[in-house]
Amino acid sequence: MPATEATRIVIVAPDSLVTEPGDDAAELEVERSRSLRIGLLEAGYNIVAVLPVDTFLPERLAQLQPDMIIVDAESQARDTLEHVVMATRDARRPIVLFTDDSDTTHVRAAIAAGVTAYVVAGLAPERVKPVLDVALARFEHEETLRKELADARSQLADRKVVDRAKGLLMQRHQIGEPEAYARIRKAAMDKGLKMADIARRIVDAADLLM
Repeated sequence: MPATEATRIVIVAPDSLVTEPGDDAAELEVERSRSLRIGLLEAGYNIVAVLPVDTFLPERLAQLQPDMIIVDAESQARDTLEHVVMATRDARRPIVLFTDDSDTTHVRAAIAAGVTAYVVAGLAPERVKPVLDVALARFEHEETLRKELADARSQLADRKVVDRAKGLLMQRHQIGEPEAYARIRKAAMDKGLKMADIARRIVDAADLLM
């Protein structure tokens, strides 16, 4: 879906943006966080929550059901990402990381783990929406490919189990392949099931008798 004002976003970020006087690095992180949130609000995104990284993160994300997760990470981005990726493994969502961590040695691992976009510092508020548009498009493309691959694997598994069931029927009843196929097909139609479901029953029954 295109990024619109209806896009519900959860930000995973440090508990507080308060800094100690003279801590230049922390002040830069605060400024980046403020710019990010300004960019989100100006683009019309719906920030439904800002959550800390803790043991309750998976449950909170499950309750909120956001369209996208933005990780506003401190310098230790890797640890934060690991928590977020683990929290979304059962319900995949686009994850975009904004960080000041200039160590990009683990970017590839982060992308492989499920991070949709990895943005290192220096992003002006007006650039937030284009980045998220691309992240959403990429996520949807990858999810389509993932589904197509899963469907292809499922179809291959169905063909294999039907072939095995045909072989069992041919051997037991001394019939040819067309007749075995027809019997499986008729049973599937009579019971309102897929042929693969009937085939699995035949295979399971044969395995029990072995």
